[in-house]
Amino acid sequence: MAAGSDYGLKRIVWQKLKETIVADCRKSEVWKILILDPFTTKLLSSCCKMSDLMSEGITIVEDLYKSREPVPEMKAIYFMSPTAKCVDALIADFKHKPKYKAAYVYFTDYCPDDLFSNMKLYCAKYIRICREISMSFLPQEAQVFTCDNPGAFRSIYSPHSQDKRKTMETLADQIVTLCATLDEYPGVRYKKDNNMENAKYLAELVDNKLARHYELDDSGKKKGKTQAQLLIVERGFDPVSPILHELTYQAMAYDLITIQNDIYKCKSKDGSEKDALLNEDDMLWVKLRHMHIAEVSEQIPKLVKEIAASKKQPDGKITISGLSQLMKKMPSFRKQVAQKTVHLNLTEDCMNLFQKNVEKLCKAEQDLAVGSDVDGVKVKDPMRTLLPVLLHPYSTHDKIRAVLLYIFSLNGTTEENLNKLIQHVKIENDREFILNWKELGVPIISTPSLFSRKPSRRDRSNEEPYNLSRWTPVIKDVMEDAVENKLDTREWPHQSECPAAWNGSGAVSARQKHKASSQDERRSGSRLIIFVIGGISYSEMRCAYQVTQTVKSCEFIIGSSHILTPTSLLDDIKALSKGPMETFTIEERSNA
Repeated sequence: MAAGSDYGLKRIVWQKLKETIVADCRKSEVWKILILDPFTTKLLSSCCKMSDLMSEGITIVEDLYKSREPVPEMKAIYFMSPTAKCVDALIADFKHKPKYKAAYVYFTDYCPDDLFSNMKLYCAKYIRICREISMSFLPQEAQVFTCDNPGAFRSIYSPHSQDKRKTMETLADQIVTLCATLDEYPGVRYKKDNNMENAKYLAELVDNKLARHYELDDSGKKKGKTQAQLLIVERGFDPVSPILHELTYQAMAYDLITIQNDIYKCKSKDGSEKDALLNEDDMLWVKLRHMHIAEVSEQIPKLVKEIAASKKQPDGKITISGLSQLMKKMPSFRKQVAQKTVHLNLTEDCMNLFQKNVEKLCKAEQDLAVGSDVDGVKVKDPMRTLLPVLLHPYSTHDKIRAVLLYIFSLNGTTEENLNKLIQHVKIENDREFILNWKELGVPIISTPSLFSRKPSRRDRSNEEPYNLSRWTPVIKDVMEDAVENKLDTREWPHQSECPAAWNGSGAVSARQKHKASSQDERRSGSRLIIFVIGGISYSEMRCAYQVTQTVKSCEFIIGSSHILTPTSLLDDIKALSKGPMETFTIEERSNA
């Protein structure tokens, strides 16, 4: 298997950047400076290394917003978002005394006319190229993208939000740039919800923007629909998956261990600490991340032993050629050993916390989520399942998670019962952790008139060998139903017509089609893109890979405004009832 960034979304993004920005640069045989804003810095960092840029003739990478030394003999490439702040920074570089010989300007998306006119007014004679390359999303993993906007959760779901419409417009623009980067013009569907309109509204926006984007195609031809489908759902559609304790490696690590910006602080036995980056350049991470922690715990020690064994000569004799071979291999040995040490430590950290607390919690959580116990016996009284958790000295956050799973299992509880639970967990002053789920359309207080039946789930009783991992994210059912053409059009209305592969025989026969052996071959098949409004969990990301493995003829890509963990989601939920403090501060400053 290729290195993580050699396939999937990251490879496609880097390829497109090479075909646009890098290809333009190569036309003039001189070294150049690359100037990035915070978003494009993240975008480039996600799909290439500094050495890749150096090999393409880019010698220095600078921050657009920071003070920079003028280099008047060099040409500068500006890769930036089409915002007033970015354009103002570009103008400042050329308005009085030019910092560079010329500017090659690339915007991640459509540049508004007023900004373009402003730029033209002050910089026209220095700008050699000005292009919009339609790439305003982050390729997070091979099959996962985000819009790099955790604040979208509050903007969309807070009753105090003042920028919901603007946020939805921006998300729609970013989804369109994802489709454009993949060269897809998908049919659009959304999950209908009688309480919430966000999925419908976003589907309308995306569909209209896609039509406009492909009408204005560079080639002058109107693009027809491709073999792709885009499904849009809201976070409230499955509140269980992001709250449960997950026991697959990646999801478990990000839930239990403090990992910031994909960096795990790895402690050595001597007490020293080093930063380990958990990304797709680490092939061991790619191999292990979706495995159950029980399998990972077995794998790691074996891998460490393999490395140790491979360093020794089979017959114990030391020869000059043997030594020279060993010396050549040393850097890669060191790298392999370092990676395996990182994962050995991370696995141990996860297992320690699992054995200390999580193991006992998981049984109750699984019973509440699935609605039956390990033997398949229906949970008749969820309170009996919940009570031992409330009586045990677990952390407040863990108790809140269990209470939420109890409420979700009943589709809401009585106000009286809820007040008792809140007192039990001692969160009288933090009841928003639970009450604010109503803003996502999730029933917390049941009403006699409200009868909402639970959606039927696929039978997976023969699939999951681990008793403490019986729950399957609802999104996996959706992926499999979509590819088998089983999504009910009353629940999943079409915003726009889907291509033939998604409305009949093509989809149904997907499993019987030619089995693609590589990522590139699979691209000739169809794509299902799923966008979740309000954040995706690591367990839902895993489903995209699992179903792509099963259904070889279709690639599944999942995305959202951001990736969430149980803790970050609960904090975001609680913050929904806070007033728009930030707005007041800005207004006060501007009036001062």
